[in-house]
Amino acid sequence: QVQLVESGGGLVQAGGSLRLSCAASGSIFSSRAMHWYRQAPGKQREWVAVVTSGGSTNYAASVKGRFTISRDNAKNTMYLQMNSLKPEDTAVYYCNVNVLGWDYWGQGTQVTVSS
Repeated sequence: QVQLVESGGGLVQAGGSLRLSCAASGSIFSSRAMHWYRQAPGKQREWVAVVTSGGSTNYAASVKGRFTISRDNAKNTMYLQMNSLKPEDTAVYYCNVNVLGWDYWGQGTQVTVSS
């Protein structure tokens, strides 16, 4: 069974930074691509970034150049370093992994950026 637990969210002023973490249980972590998604109030969940098992990364256009995704396979943990935060980054952030066609999600962590 896969369990994902996000942490690191909070309230920050525009221009500030936060670092999110996603701790994964189970033995699948190192062999799977891991994703960050976010969902703002009244909006659909949107994809933010991915880090593959080999460490390659890709980002949504809205966060490229400001956010950095990374992983530590020894710790079964993924990170999202968020810099130059904007009010429009306010959302609940979720980590995600797909295992054999099944999507697993964490409970989410709230990020609020004040203007």
